[in-house]
Amino acid sequence: MGTFGANHTRLLMKRYFFLVLLTAFSCFAFAQAIPERLTSIPYKSQVGALNMPHEIAPVTAPFPMRQFQRPVFPSRTLSITRTGAKRNKMSTKAIQSAIDQLNKKGGGVAIVPKGIWKTGRISLKSNVNLHLEEGAELHFSSEIEDYRPAVFTRNEGIELMSLGACIYANGQTNIAVTGKGKLVGPGQGSVRKQVMEVDVIENVVPWDKPVSERVYEGYNGEFIFLPMFISPINCKDVFIEGVSLENTAFWNIVPVYCDGVVIRGVIVNSVGIPRGDGIDVESSRNVLIEYCTLASGDDCFTIKAGRSKDGLRVNKPTENVVIRYSLAQKGHGGITCGSETAGMIRNLYVHDCVFDETGVGIRFKTRRNRGGGGENIFYERIRMNLEHTAFNWDMLGNAMHMGELASRFPLREVNELTPAFRNISIKDIIVERSSQFIKINSIPESPLSNVTLENISVNSDKLITINDAKNILIKNTSVNAKDSEIRIDASSNVVFDRMSVEVQASK
Repeated sequence: MGTFGANHTRLLMKRYFFLVLLTAFSCFAFAQAIPERLTSIPYKSQVGALNMPHEIAPVTAPFPMRQFQRPVFPSRTLSITRTGAKRNKMSTKAIQSAIDQLNKKGGGVAIVPKGIWKTGRISLKSNVNLHLEEGAELHFSSEIEDYRPAVFTRNEGIELMSLGACIYANGQTNIAVTGKGKLVGPGQGSVRKQVMEVDVIENVVPWDKPVSERVYEGYNGEFIFLPMFISPINCKDVFIEGVSLENTAFWNIVPVYCDGVVIRGVIVNSVGIPRGDGIDVESSRNVLIEYCTLASGDDCFTIKAGRSKDGLRVNKPTENVVIRYSLAQKGHGGITCGSETAGMIRNLYVHDCVFDETGVGIRFKTRRNRGGGGENIFYERIRMNLEHTAFNWDMLGNAMHMGELASRFPLREVNELTPAFRNISIKDIIVERSSQFIKINSIPESPLSNVTLENISVNSDKLITINDAKNILIKNTSVNAKDSEIRIDASSNVVFDRMSVEVQASK
C-alpha cells in the first residue's frame, strides 16, 4: 500500500504547477478500510422524514445556538369548508378567508380536510397554523392571474415585486404549515411559460432602481419571476413540519429574512425540475432543519445570502443554521453554500446526514461579482454515495454566465464584490462512491483559506485538484482511488497528515 504524507509532509506552493503521482502494489476492499471512529455515521435508513420523532431534541453546535420548541397556537380550529372551499374547485378566497378570520380572532388552526383542493397564492398570517390532514392535497394554479397582485419577494438573491410564493407570508410571527398532506405545484400554464430566461438576474433587474419599481407581474405576456413553493419573508418563528411537496415551479421551501425557523419531517420531490432546489435558507438566522427527505431537481439543502450589489445593499447574513438527521436523495448537491453569498454565510453546522445518489456531496459556490462569502462552517458524521465530486469549491463559474470573470487569470483587483470562503471544518465522513475526492477552483486574488478535512474514508475515481488555496489540512484520511494524480497550483501550506492512498491496479 502506498502512503503519502505519513510524517506531516508539507507542500509550500507559490505560483507554479505541482503534480504528485501515487502508486500502490495492492488494493483492499473499501468496506474493510472503515475505521472504528466512523462506525457511528448513520445509514440512510436511520435519517430522513420517516424517522422523525415528535419532540425536538436539544440543539448542540460549535457556536451559540437557540433552542427550539414546538409552537403553540390557540385551540380554535376552522375548516376551509366552513368558509366556502369546494373540492376540485378554485377556492383561493375561501382558504384565505379561513386564515384571515383566525388571525383576527387571535390565531388558531386552519384545517385542509382530506381531498383535492385548488388554489392560487395564499398568505399566512400571525398565529395561524395551516394544517393539511392526511389525504389532503392542495393543488396550486398554473396561471399568473391567480398570483396577482405582485408582492415583495427576493428571487435568486435580488429584491423585486413579482409572484412571491404559492404559500407566502410577509412580516408575520408564529406561523406554520403542518400535517401529513401534500402540496402540488403549478402545472404547464402561464406561470411556467412567461419566465425570465433572457440573462442572469443581476443583468435584468436594475439594482439602482427602488424595489417598488422593480415590478414583474406578467401583464401583456411580459415575463415574471417564478413563484417559490413556501416562502415566508421578514417573519419570526416559522414552523414547517410533515408535509410533502411535489411539482414545484421553482425553489421549494425558502425562508427569507426570517428569525427562528424550524423545518422538520418534510418530503420534497422536484426531480426533473431544472431549478427545483429542496430547501434554501436565505439571509435568515436561527434555523433548524431536521429529519427531512429531499429529492431535488437542483441542489438539495442550500444556504444563500443575497446576490451582487443588491445583496450588499441589503447586507443580511445567513447565520446560526443547523441541519441534522436528514436525507438528500438525488440533486446537484447534497449541501451547497452559495452561489449567492453577498451578506455572508456563517455559523453553519451540518451533522448526521446522508447524501445518497446526489451529484456533489459538500459543495461551495460563489462568483467574482457575488460579494461576501462564507466562514465558520462545520460538517460532521456524513455518509455520501455520489455521482460526482465529494468536496467541491467552484468559485469562478463558467463563461456562459460569467463571461471573462470565469477566467482564472488575469488577477482582478479585490473590491466589495470579491467573495471569500474561509474557516471550514469537515470531519468524520464516509464517501462510499465519488468521481473525485477534492476539487478546489478558487479565486486567485481571494484564495480559499483555513480548511481542515479530518477522519475521512473515501472511495473515488480521481484524487485531488487544488487551485488557489492556502492553509489546507487533510488529516487521518484513507482513499481508495483509480487514479494516482494530485494536482496543486498556486497554493500554499497544503498539508497531508497521515493520508493513505490505495490505488487500484490497472487490468
